[in-house]
Parts: sequence; structure tokens; C-alpha cells
Amino acid sequence: MAAHDLAVILPRVLIVSRRSVRKNKFVDFVGEYHLDLIVGYGAVPAIVPRVSGVHMLLDSFEPIHGVLLCEGEDIDPSLYEAETSNLSPEELEEIRRLHTSDTAIDKEKDSIELRLAKLCLERNIPYLGICRGSQVLNVACGGTLYQDIEKEVSRKCPENQRVVHIDYDNYDGHRHVVKVVKDTPLHDWFKDSLEEEKMEIWVNSYHHQGVKRLAQRFVPMAFAPDGLIEGFYDPDAYNPGEGKFIMGLQFHPERMRRPDSDEFDYPGCPSAYQEFVKAVIAYQKKLNSATAVPKPLNLNKEMENKRRTIVRSFSLARNIYITGNGVNPSKESELQAGAEFLESNTALSLQQENRLKQMGATIRNGSSYLERLKLNEERERLARNVIGKMSVEQLSDLMSFYFTMGQICSEVLEKKLHGIVNNDSL
Repeated sequence: MAAHDLAVILPRVLIVSRRSVRKNKFVDFVGEYHLDLIVGYGAVPAIVPRVSGVHMLLDSFEPIHGVLLCEGEDIDPSLYEAETSNLSPEELEEIRRLHTSDTAIDKEKDSIELRLAKLCLERNIPYLGICRGSQVLNVACGGTLYQDIEKEVSRKCPENQRVVHIDYDNYDGHRHVVKVVKDTPLHDWFKDSLEEEKMEIWVNSYHHQGVKRLAQRFVPMAFAPDGLIEGFYDPDAYNPGEGKFIMGLQFHPERMRRPDSDEFDYPGCPSAYQEFVKAVIAYQKKLNSATAVPKPLNLNKEMENKRRTIVRSFSLARNIYITGNGVNPSKESELQAGAEFLESNTALSLQQENRLKQMGATIRNGSSYLERLKLNEERERLARNVIGKMSVEQLSDLMSFYFTMGQICSEVLEKKLHGIVNNDSL
């Protein structure tokens, strides 16, 4: 199979880039470890650039089969903290000085990633959040963050429970212990490396912020000794084989490798990516089956006669609509077949409904159709007036909702059509 054929078949995982400065110019980048693992397990990474206005263009990246969000700057605290922080202005200034690259808030990246996270939650698109990506997921679901772990958590802990969550002098080599929660995906991935009594692994750490209040839908998978949540997931949205995967990890399993080697610290390190891509592949299959054009139905003689009767009814209704003439009493029984079919099959897609409306098949007679047509035109005018006052974000959310409803209608319609065939063949 040619490479271009594979590109069409393989599912797409969206990854938002991080902006940096190189030679006095902005560049967008994504760490190769993420890309290697996504490609290695059978998906295609599609990089979403962090440039102004992209948050309004996310529909152009469809179809979306999975989203991986990873490192980046601190999330704008106004997005998750209703109350003012307990940190003093002096403390906030010290935080900005110590973590200069992270505290430069990027509102465009916030907007892009929060919109993608909410899209995944609405459509059950597989989502894996690493480091900042886990924080985005928590905020998108109503959770909050510590603006600085050292000042808000470590200082309140006993000496033996304090944890260094970032070490600039030993950036990739720094590790701290976490306790894995039993019977969670993380436990399953690392079970061969865990001692039954301790349930601990050593993870890398590159962050000065973390989950403060975990959103209600999530369950913790690991804790640092200071009580900070290091991983969480949605148990109701976790079944990779069925295309379900919503998870956040504060540490970077893709970078947990031995010094000067690509060998992982633990065999379970790449499992998050492996299971994520497994879910992405399953989600693509579900999406394709829901949107695929149904195969032509093989109708028996009786069903074919019914089909012709209904088509004749629709054709007659169309002629009434075009000519504007009334209904000949002798033709009323023929119109009845089409009307009964429509009454028993109401779950039509928007495209099918528009097509039937054009044909005039939604009527029993011409005069009632014209009345309904005027009513529909008034409704459309009112709808346009309301929608015209909506914001870009509200319109995007509305489009996402009706996209989902369209998929559901297609599935129901296909089941109904197959049900008609099966019942009549008994």
C-alpha cells in the first residue's frame, strides 16, 4: 500500500504547538517524543499552530479522531479562579522571576486548547493531557489549579512530605516518587514494576503548578507525597477498545528514559500513548460507520411495491407544490401513503428533511403545505436574527451540538430502515 493511501486511512490526532523564540522570531514546535509514539502506534499527528485566530478555525481540522495536549505556559488563572489568590503581589512577582518562561501567559493557546478539550468532552473524542494538558482538562471541567505548588502546598507540608516538582539544574534527570492508586489504568500499566506494599514509581517533574480542586467527573490515579494529584481519568469515559479515553497525567511518561538512552525507566511508560491511540483508532471506526453511506437495500417484491407507491406519492406531492393547484379527490389516497411513511419515520437528517421539503412531500395537500411553508420562513427569519447576535464561541458550540445530533439521526434512520426490511421479510 502506498504511503499516501495510509495517510488517508490512519486516524488523526490533533496536537497544539508551543510558541518559542528562535533568532528573534517566533517558532512553533512539538516535542518529537510525542510524535514518535503517536506515529509508532498507528495514528497521524496533525499539528495545530499557535497563531492568532486559529481557535475560530478548528472546524477546518475535521475529522478529529483524538487530541493530545502537552507542555506549555501557565494557564490564565482568571479561567479557573473566581476568588482572588491568597498569594501576595510580592509572592506573585517572585514566582514570575523564578519561572519566567512558564508564567508568560499565552491566551491564544489557552483559547485553542480549552476549546479542543471541551469539544472532546462533548463528542467523547479520545483525549490525553500531559503536564499542562492535564491542567487544561481539569480546568475545562470546572476544576482549579495551584498557582505555585511550593508556596501553596510545600510550605504547609511536614519536611518529610515535601516534594521538589521542578529542578532547573537537573531538568530531565530529576525524579520524585508517586503512589499509584490501585485498580486504575496507571496501576494496570505499571503493575509489573510495583511493589505490592508500596505501590510507588519514580516520575519526572517539570511543573510549578498543579491540580488544586479536581473536577467532579475525574478519579485520581496517583499522588505525590505532598498530596498533589499526579494523574487522573474519567472512569465513565475509559474503554480504549470502544474508542473511549479521557485522561490527564502531570508527569511526562514519554520522557522517562534512562540517561543517554531511549530505553524507558519502566516498561509501562509508553502505555498511555499505546492505549490512547488504540482508543483513537476505535473512535475513527465508530465515526466512519456512523457517517458511511448505507449500502443499497435488497428489497423483496412486496417491499419494492411499497417503495414505488411511496415514490409515486412523493412525486404527486411535488407536482402539487410546483403547480400550486389543489388536490384532485381521486388522488388523495395516493398522497396518504407518503404522509403515513413520514409520520412513522420522523428521525430524518437535515439534508433529507430539506430534500423532502423541496419535493413537497411533507404535505397532505397543496394549500396546507403553502401555509406551513410561510410559517417555516418566519421561523427561519427569527432564527437568523437570534443567531446573528451570537458570539463566535456560541456559534462554534452550536455547530458542534448539531454535528452530534446529525450523527445520531443518521444512526437512528439507518436502524429504522433496516428494521422495516427485517420486519417485512419475516
